[in-house]
Amino acid sequence: MLPDEHRTIDFFAEDALPVPRVAPAEAELIAAEHLGITARAHSLGSQQDANFLLRTDDGTPAAVLKIANPAFGTVEIDAQDAAADLIASARPDLRIATVLRRPDGSPRRTTVDTESGPAVARLLRYLPGGTLSGPRHLSPGTVAGMGTIVGKVSTALRDFRHPGLDRVLQWDPRHADRVVAKLAGHIDEPDRRTAVRTATDEAWAHVHQLAAALPSQAVHLDLTDDNLVRCLGSRPPMPDGVIDFGDVTTSWAVGELAVSLSSMLHHDGIEPHHVLPAVRAFHAVRPLSAEEAEAVWPLVVLRAAVLVASGRHQAAVDEDNVYATAALDHEWRIFEQATSLPLPVMIRLVRDATGTAAAAAAVARTARAGTPTRPLLRDLAADDITLLDLSTDADSMDHGAWTDAGTEARLVASALADGAAAVATRYARARLTGTPALSAVSPATVPTGTDLWLGRDVVVQAPAAGQVLAAAPGHVELAYGAQVLSLSFPRTVRPVVTTGATVRAGEDVTHLTSGAAVHVALRDADGPAIPRLVRPEYAAGWLAFTADPAPLLGLPAESDRTPGRDLLDRRAAAFATVQGHYYADPPRIERGWRHHLLSTDGRSYLDIVNNVTPLGHAHPRVEQAVSRQLRRLNTNSRFHYASVVEFTERLAALLPDPLDTVFLVNSGSEAVDLGLRLAIGSSGLHDVVALREAYHGWTYASDAVSTSLQDNPNALATRPSWVHTVDSPNSYRGRHRGPDAVRYAPEAVAVIDELAAAGRPAGAFIGETFYGNAGGVALPDGYLAQVYAAVRRHGGLAVADEVQVGYGRLGHWFWGFEQQQVVPDIVCVAKAMGNGHPLGAVITSKEVADRYRDQGYFFSSTGGSPVSSVVGLTVLDALRDEDLQGNAARVGGHLKSRLEALADRHGIIGAVHGSGLYLGLELVRDRADLEPATEETAELCDRMLDLGVIVQPTGDHLNILKIKPPLCIDTTAADFFADMLDLALTQLGHSC
Repeated sequence: MLPDEHRTIDFFAEDALPVPRVAPAEAELIAAEHLGITARAHSLGSQQDANFLLRTDDGTPAAVLKIANPAFGTVEIDAQDAAADLIASARPDLRIATVLRRPDGSPRRTTVDTESGPAVARLLRYLPGGTLSGPRHLSPGTVAGMGTIVGKVSTALRDFRHPGLDRVLQWDPRHADRVVAKLAGHIDEPDRRTAVRTATDEAWAHVHQLAAALPSQAVHLDLTDDNLVRCLGSRPPMPDGVIDFGDVTTSWAVGELAVSLSSMLHHDGIEPHHVLPAVRAFHAVRPLSAEEAEAVWPLVVLRAAVLVASGRHQAAVDEDNVYATAALDHEWRIFEQATSLPLPVMIRLVRDATGTAAAAAAVARTARAGTPTRPLLRDLAADDITLLDLSTDADSMDHGAWTDAGTEARLVASALADGAAAVATRYARARLTGTPALSAVSPATVPTGTDLWLGRDVVVQAPAAGQVLAAAPGHVELAYGAQVLSLSFPRTVRPVVTTGATVRAGEDVTHLTSGAAVHVALRDADGPAIPRLVRPEYAAGWLAFTADPAPLLGLPAESDRTPGRDLLDRRAAAFATVQGHYYADPPRIERGWRHHLLSTDGRSYLDIVNNVTPLGHAHPRVEQAVSRQLRRLNTNSRFHYASVVEFTERLAALLPDPLDTVFLVNSGSEAVDLGLRLAIGSSGLHDVVALREAYHGWTYASDAVSTSLQDNPNALATRPSWVHTVDSPNSYRGRHRGPDAVRYAPEAVAVIDELAAAGRPAGAFIGETFYGNAGGVALPDGYLAQVYAAVRRHGGLAVADEVQVGYGRLGHWFWGFEQQQVVPDIVCVAKAMGNGHPLGAVITSKEVADRYRDQGYFFSSTGGSPVSSVVGLTVLDALRDEDLQGNAARVGGHLKSRLEALADRHGIIGAVHGSGLYLGLELVRDRADLEPATEETAELCDRMLDLGVIVQPTGDHLNILKIKPPLCIDTTAADFFADMLDLALTQLGHSC
């Protein structure tokens, strides 16, 4: 029996839509007898259809056999195939699972009998690459890629018309309320059933008001992670293919986006704000109207509710459908995430993402705030109120005060003791107090109101005429105009007004005594309940329904601060863009403390990358020493003062004989440049031998010997003729690996000897003493001893670049050359010397230093200045007094063992390099051929930022995490880093 050619599905007329029961053997028979293909069938699973991947005998995918649910008529199948063909033609950049056709152009399909009646079976194009389904975390680029595809499909289908689109599907958001009403009874848990019904009612009420303004068109309606196919070889996974047109229908165009957004919400680590890149990407391809933007999140909620109800229903009527039952948990997670914030908050965030709310909202917000008729606190002038700034910019947060739970109370008590009549916090400015030092999730830091502490008795009065919505011990809510004023105070205090009463402007509300604390908040009368503090990712959504209470106190309202994106644009306009920044969308960092960096959003990030500050950020002794010296003198080193003498003596004492003479400069680049000039000047030889894959600086000479391809992709091709390179002695991924790494030294010696034989003996050999730029790879034992001896044999000098690895970072050695048991002729050092202050040095023998006079004299205006010298001394004192080299050995050893243990869980970890707190975690796609996992490393760094850790890649392939935190890092922070790394690698699908 043939299916009715013109019939279309009406979900509400069906009792159930179980998947057609077709065994793989039956599928193979259908394919062979009716569709002309002999292949092995492997079930793919589906909610309502039967799908099989057909493979030839050698395992090559040949096609997908799709047996539609018998409830679907032939005209519906025609519409699906026509829609797929249209998109394939309109968007050749997308891969589309179109129906396969016979030579005459007719589709390769047939009608087969099933237990539920005749069904259409057809062959579809197989798209290799795999879908985005599964729990894997979706990175921002992947999310945006999904939004882009949805936009492209929507524009391609805009004018598509077909009688097979006239269907009533359970997935059509226009019927969501009826679907939930019909199926919610299958949700067994009463609390979940109630939650689904309640969310559906709220979301449907909102959509119903907008329905008349929402354009309808042909839609795919199932562009989910299950049906978007990743581009072959894309890392991170990026979609470029579309499958499964079984839900093609006519519906609201914006529903296409909502369906895709909802499918993202079950992925590991994804919460609502993570899907906004898809909204922006869709909007860039197919602009949303204001009404459509308003409808997006309610439709996401409705989709989530339908998924939960439908999933439970399908599992009940089709118990053998593993696909349906396996999806129940992630469908519930989608619902939980979709409803985790009030609907109005997410609506506002979507509107912000599309730019459909900005101007109108700013005007409305100002109008709502208005000017009160009377001040809230009678007889308390604005001049009597001290503003308490708890933000990243506040001086009160210095010296790690934000880590102390009692900081707010201490600051308030101090201000009141100084005579303040009241102390008030700032609205909407992120607070640091309460910010955890280590957290995988951003804390709620943005205040939606103002906190007050009183230094004298006051009368709280109504700022305008209104009605008392609530009055109870410790709490009053007063409505006036479109706003609700909420006051919270000690529960021992009773208001003098009563619930339901009407009050006049200036009428007493309550009486508060000195010492009382009051929370003041203003919100829209028709808005959601507002928490006192909200997370920064959602702050714009929450704050849209609030207003600054400051004018009620006679204070100016908080002005809008420079948005982060505007600041980045200004940076790009004025600051040479070759001076890049970490991350595509970086947090704005304005404070540091020890091994933590703090953003203006009030989030603390663990700093794993900053070897510039070995003592930790904002070290009090450095700050005090600099401040004290700046109050006294800062000039150049031609003047006679003690600190430059004391510092150079201390520095020289850290080096073995004969290294006893110090030059002071401002940076590592200058130090290397000067070191090379000293070597060339002393030896009289102008050729230099340098290691490949190294970075030494940006000056002419230091750049000339830098061969890192990431710092300069043309490094090897653009070296001046006086620079000669030798193989990177990388025992992990170099030409000689493991035990064979002993061959690097003789080969380098041969190059040095050949240069001498050719009449161009090297005046210098320069190299890092511990391969920092390659991720902390130790040089092979004895390497420098052989190379140094060779260059010296021909009259040259050995120059050691200790800029990154020196100063105790390696833990077991203060200098990297100590690990090699050699003594260089010239040592270049910087970075750690100044703990962030620009300070560098070159240390050599007096004999070599004196030869510089043959080239003229040396002078650096600020190298060795009183301030720089004092900083240098202070850093050395702190390194010694706080045993930071010992800490590097202890914590670094612990961290390295943690990282090595992770390699057993995550196959992408190829090796853990390094010593102390200069470590490198090398990521590879294959431990056999060591293919660098470059894109995976970049994605991992972005995910780690989201989890509260700042870490960056290094190496010529950018596949090594450079792990070089401040030396003050403790075991707790090291464990947090390892735990977050484990979590991120798991979420990104790298577990073994």
